[in-house]
Amino acid sequence: MEYEQLLNNAYKKVKTVTGSSERFEIPKVKGQVAGKNTIITNIQEIASYIRRPVGHLAKFLLKELATPGRIENSRLILNRRLGSGLVNDKIGLYVKEFVLCHECKKPDTEIISEKGIKFKHCLACGAKYPIKSKI
Repeated sequence: MEYEQLLNNAYKKVKTVTGSSERFEIPKVKGQVAGKNTIITNIQEIASYIRRPVGHLAKFLLKELATPGRIENSRLILNRRLGSGLVNDKIGLYVKEFVLCHECKKPDTEIISEKGIKFKHCLACGAKYPIKSKI
């Protein structure tokens, strides 16, 4: 009887994976060029699809694209004229580094911090890898 109770408590604490990762396709950027600025209008949609904070994704993009920018009204405004292909490539790099599991290649991960070191923890297979990128 005690074993079943402990087992039920453990199941309540375990995080479950929701959704299917059979076809994990990152949405392509949508936006426009206004003068010398590039405006990405669906940054919120992309961040929610990959289950990461918009600020984290935006900070990575600003660093990788070597351009200043800001988030304004759920849009990312980059102070440089950029093509969508380059931005999509950088988002793919972000997903590879911060979202996809190294072991099972599923996107069901979370970023955790232990003793000041950030880890990517997979909820599907249980693997845990340190994140090398500093942003």
